[in-house]
Amino acid sequence: MRAVQIKNFGGPEVLELAEVADPLPAPGEVLVEVSLAGVNYRDTHLSEVGTLPGDLLPLIPGMEVVGRTADGTRVAAVVPRGGYAQRVAVPAQLAVPVPDGVDDFSALALLVQGTTAWLLLHESARMRAGDSVLVHAAAGGVGSLAVQLARTAGAGRVIAAAGSPEKRALALDLGADEAIDSHDPDLAAAARRANGGRGLDVVLEMTGGPVTAQSLAALAPLGRLVFYGMASRTAPAPVELPALMETSTTVCGLMLEHAMTRPGLLERAMDALFEQVADGRLRVVCGAVRGLSEVRGLHEDLAARRTVGKLALDPGR
Repeated sequence: MRAVQIKNFGGPEVLELAEVADPLPAPGEVLVEVSLAGVNYRDTHLSEVGTLPGDLLPLIPGMEVVGRTADGTRVAAVVPRGGYAQRVAVPAQLAVPVPDGVDDFSALALLVQGTTAWLLLHESARMRAGDSVLVHAAAGGVGSLAVQLARTAGAGRVIAAAGSPEKRALALDLGADEAIDSHDPDLAAAARRANGGRGLDVVLEMTGGPVTAQSLAALAPLGRLVFYGMASRTAPAPVELPALMETSTTVCGLMLEHAMTRPGLLERAMDALFEQVADGRLRVVCGAVRGLSEVRGLHEDLAARRTVGKLALDPGR
């Protein structure tokens, strides 16, 4: 089968199109004929020196797929690796049946980015109706869904932060009340102005560096910040616990893997997301669908923050 393989550490240039043997499902696994493989920001870290043990190489990256099993069932699944290929072996318990009202691309986007957005709001931030919410990277895969989910969950005000006029326009089209420039040197003040001069109840933060401190400064008393990524690849300044008491703010983190250990949690998220896509309340933004041979360019665009919405590879191209 055709697949994208990493044989050495490096940047996007180490992603190679190769002919490899079909995977052999182990007991409890099913073979999925992949129609689309998701591309996530996290995938851009895989080939870097030090992020993986060398004995795992060569490997096929890709952590999410949608496709059909041998009996024709359409499923979506999160996998440890192996998604950038025409076929992948998937643990049967992780293969989620896709309802008829949800297309392949939407199902793919909901697997990681949709469930992340849902968990950020409903589990980590414990968003309540009437809360004001600031969403960073609001035109990205998670952000574009979080803006909509916050709106449908009854947020009082949704503020989107994005780095270009086009991305801010997209966030407004998705339902944000205001969109601010994520490069504003006083991001905290810009966020408060967009919220009528008041602090934010919830901030979803995945940039790191100075943006995290600015986001903390934008919180209202009893506000909650959820940290779920570090796209800048720069660690934020340490949070001093006594300072949290001064405004009674909460800081927490989210890694999707931990949610997978909670029985029923991801299923609940997926059911809610499938329902909202099927009835038209939730729109998945298609950033790009490219063939396996175009994977390097897609990784370059993603790392440079030139993309919006969900990105995917079509193994048939």
